[in-house]
Amino acid sequence: MQILASKQELLERLKRFRAAMDEANPGWNTALILGKVNQYYFTGTMQDAMLVLKKDGGAYYFVRRSFERAKDESEFDGIYPMESYGDAAAVTGAQLGNTYIESEIVTVGILERIKRKFSVESVGSLDRVMLSLRAVKSPYELSWMEESGRRHHHFLTDIVPALMKEGISEADFTASFFPEMVKAGFQGMSRFSMFQNEMVLGQIAFGTNSLYPTNFDGPGGSTGISPAAPFLGNRERRLRRGDLVFVDVGFAVNGYNTDKSQVYMFGAQPPAEAVRAHRGCMDAQRRIAELMVPGKVPSDIFGLVMDELDGAFKENFMGFGSRQVKFLGHGVGLHVDELPLIVPGYKIPLEAGMALALEPKKGVPGVGMVGVEDTYVVEETGGRCITGGGSEIIVV
Repeated sequence: MQILASKQELLERLKRFRAAMDEANPGWNTALILGKVNQYYFTGTMQDAMLVLKKDGGAYYFVRRSFERAKDESEFDGIYPMESYGDAAAVTGAQLGNTYIESEIVTVGILERIKRKFSVESVGSLDRVMLSLRAVKSPYELSWMEESGRRHHHFLTDIVPALMKEGISEADFTASFFPEMVKAGFQGMSRFSMFQNEMVLGQIAFGTNSLYPTNFDGPGGSTGISPAAPFLGNRERRLRRGDLVFVDVGFAVNGYNTDKSQVYMFGAQPPAEAVRAHRGCMDAQRRIAELMVPGKVPSDIFGLVMDELDGAFKENFMGFGSRQVKFLGHGVGLHVDELPLIVPGYKIPLEAGMALALEPKKGVPGVGMVGVEDTYVVEETGGRCITGGGSEIIVV
């Protein structure tokens, strides 16, 4: 499998970006890309750098560190060494005109430093254009997501059950994941775009700890280590026979993420109520996937699926108690949280090649969070699962 993105792949992305900017912001002159993930998308390397894209076709990648590594890793034409923004201005010219930046990434301080070396007529946001552009994956990108999905499924199905031992704490159980994930091909980190979102591996909890409130916008829960580190897993909560084990972790290979959850029952058969709830979530996931065809509007999918659910089933669906989230799925790619969203109000139609994580889940009082999450690709016949598909509760 080709590791580096080809020159043609990178040129196609730049072409699509300029077309999208021309449509969304016809008066744009310059785009400044400072986010490392977006730099990786356009250049195939991830450095301390600034990418300057001009409407007239100019493309310049100015690298503080490491210029040598950037040249080694990237097929991008126009890589320059940089010590200060003044070095970039000397190459591109100081006049940037109507300038668009990643407004969710670029701080006021960074922007002020740029303005000391460049003349900026106006500043706009290119975040929506970038998110929409990255939502549609190329065959190259999908090949890496499919590889991640295969390894992700293998890890949760074949490796995680062997890590469960009576008496192990949530924290130690979670800690045992990392070396095994790396051995299975995991790149070592999952990236999120949400502002100030921190997560080690995902949400992993025993029993009703999976219903505990979190500051993360997801249906599952976790008490975490402490208020200062509300993730990883509780040191005091230990695995007991009859415990539900909730595992929601990302996996990534060569930059590209998949998202998947699996529920287990340790040392006993799951309660009938939990089985019914879990199978209801599996049915909902299948229904969403059926509707994931090009041209379908995500808000319509959300409304149709929610209307088809039984009123009683909706209690504690997509969160416990009053903490129900307002989505059924989300885009995934270079970040775990991308566009599109299966949510009310999202009216942009689906396109072939989009990848989404579908995660119907439901809290069961006194037991924990059940349900499924898998990553699907939008195709003409519906969503194609690349992470193995939602499975029954695994009894260990």
